Amino acid sequence: MEAKKKARHKLGRGSRDKVQQFMTITGASEKVALQALKASDWHLEGAFDFFYSQPQISVTNSRHLEDLYNRYKEPDVDMIMVEGVSQFCTDLQVDPQDIVMLVISWHMKAATMCEFTSQEFIGGLQSIGVDSIEKLREKLPSLRAEIKDDHKFREIYNFAFAWAREKGQKSLALETALGMWRLLFAERHWPLIDHWCQFLQVRHNKAISRDTWSQLLEFVKTIDPQLSNYDEEGAWPYLIDEFVEYLTENGFVQLRK
Repeated sequence: MEAKKKARHKLGRGSRDKVQQFMTITGASEKVALQALKASDWHLEGAFDFFYSQPQISVTNSRHLEDLYNRYKEPDVDMIMVEGVSQFCTDLQVDPQDIVMLVISWHMKAATMCEFTSQEFIGGLQSIGVDSIEKLREKLPSLRAEIKDDHKFREIYNFAFAWAREKGQKSLALETALGMWRLLFAERHWPLIDHWCQFLQVRHNKAISRDTWSQLLEFVKTIDPQLSNYDEEGAWPYLIDEFVEYLTENGFVQLRK
């Protein structure tokens, strides 16, 4: 313990802040945080990449995980479905609409919203490193904080498209897409989200393609809300160009010439 205190004391303030930030976002121990930051030459983004590329050390009991899966699965189908997911949320004390359920589903590599196979459910909890509802509940703050990491947000955002769409469909139903965008961008505080949703309902009113889904994230990440760096000659999908026209026509923003 004394040695650990001395080691921490040797770190500069900037490095200590990075360790603390890394631990807050990943839920990792100080030892793991130091290992990841040292491996990435103290670059936070690189440390996150290093951490998430490493297989999580298994601290789970497979019997506990199987019992947990059997608690929620359908009696006549080997799968957790809507009722089981609802009970899972109740036991976790989270709203089914809470974004942390999207993060958990991403860890489980779930193919479809409100469904988990045994492989998805058990494998996902193993990757998170928990084998009980109590342990998973303790992890909720760090799971929710993963959304704050740009790299993980991009992965979760891209995962959400296939996860949320109806089986057998290539596109995402508009109302579902609007709900997912509001959920995801509420965490990123994109000020144009309400205008985007209104625009789609008024002008588009059709399902959303994967291309539009992916390109919107690029638009949000690269174009400032006042559109001061928007290039009319840029290679944005027509829907995003139409959105910019909608914003300017309605006086929500003014393009600088």
